[in-house]
Amino acid sequence: MKKLFTGLIAAALLLGVFLLSLPAILHKGGLHPEYLGPTLTLPGQRALIITTSHGVLAAPGEPEGAATGVFGSEMTHPYYTFLDGGMAVDIASIEGGEIPIDPSSFYFMIKTPEDERYLNDPIAQAKVKNSIPIADVDIEQYDVVFISGGWGAAYDLAQSPELAMKVSESYYSAKAPVIGGVCHGVLGLVNALDSDGHLLIAGRRMTGVTDKQIQEIDIEVTPLHPETELRKAGAIFESQSAFLDFFATHVTVDDERRFVTGQNQNSGLEAAHTVMRILSERD
Repeated sequence: MKKLFTGLIAAALLLGVFLLSLPAILHKGGLHPEYLGPTLTLPGQRALIITTSHGVLAAPGEPEGAATGVFGSEMTHPYYTFLDGGMAVDIASIEGGEIPIDPSSFYFMIKTPEDERYLNDPIAQAKVKNSIPIADVDIEQYDVVFISGGWGAAYDLAQSPELAMKVSESYYSAKAPVIGGVCHGVLGLVNALDSDGHLLIAGRRMTGVTDKQIQEIDIEVTPLHPETELRKAGAIFESQSAFLDFFATHVTVDDERRFVTGQNQNSGLEAAHTVMRILSERD
């Protein structure tokens, strides 16, 4: 009996050590890598972050399912990158109002320092609770338009004619903003049209969540998958792979330097900094 009790204590201690080490293990494996490039400031410029308004992970049309929404870091990483770079940052969503955030993105083993900062930031929380409806956005005001992902984005970004129109208007805006997207957020780009009525992203190098990552995570109930839809829209799809693509990351800039896209939840930080670098290098 004493040996059994001692064994249970030892097992509990080992489990505790493993759980405490889990964030570092995942980080070392590739989850949310640090950004090691230059940090820039662009005071006086404005950024808009756009997210999903959909909060249920279920087959399309089914009202009940697991809670989902925007993936936390895919919103918090660009938000604080732009904010710390001296930019004014607004947050919009497809329907406006409170944005659903995938609760799993704030689990202790996944949560990033930017996520923790958000959870203690009443100003950012107020913006998320009272997001601007995409139809009401004055897109001409922004130097950056950045579309965040998460599972919810599969249900309403590509399906929104208002968002497609805003992306097109942004591309032709006098400010010529850099247009960014990460993970499922790139679905917001697939139906935007150019001035001739052709798909705006056709022929451009882009990335987004791979079909491989979706299959590995085994969440294929969502209606649209980024790699598939980008290819359908004529984009030249690029990505990196890993033993699991959940631990991969990649950021792509199109040849015109108007679009910056990030592969998955690991890519939002680099994508946001890349957006700022491109803006800083303009004449």
